Amino acid sequence: MRDLMNSIAPKRAISPADAVADNTPVVSQIIDVLGYGSLTFLILTGALADADATFTVLVEHGNAANLSDAAAVPDVDLLGTEGLASFTSADDGKVFKIGYVGIKRYVRLTVTPASNAGNAFVSAVALLGHPAMFPTANPPV
Repeated sequence: MRDLMNSIAPKRAISPADAVADNTPVVSQIIDVLGYGSLTFLILTGALADADATFTVLVEHGNAANLSDAAAVPDVDLLGTEGLASFTSADDGKVFKIGYVGIKRYVRLTVTPASNAGNAFVSAVALLGHPAMFPTANPPV
């Protein structure tokens, strides 16, 4: 059967919001992976106005619900690389992805601009998959 909907749980990671007009990092919600066997972050770009801006992606994980124990995820626990998920001002209107396969319970994504003096619109969705309980809730909770 060609059913993806009942085996995923999308979560808000970075909400669509006002443009980032400086180099302030954009930090996602903390995603709890309990009950799921996979996590993929989908990073969506809108208009990226500054012609020389770069945006670096970092994935962190830990076992504390507030991620007070946050540590950068080792490359072995990522599907794809943070480099491939990072982008530049030339990447208006694109989607990037990075997967997490580590064993920690909580994960977050940070997008850090550099040389950004213009408006940059960035959002992200955390897509949880391989649920322990099937089907997943609709609407998602």
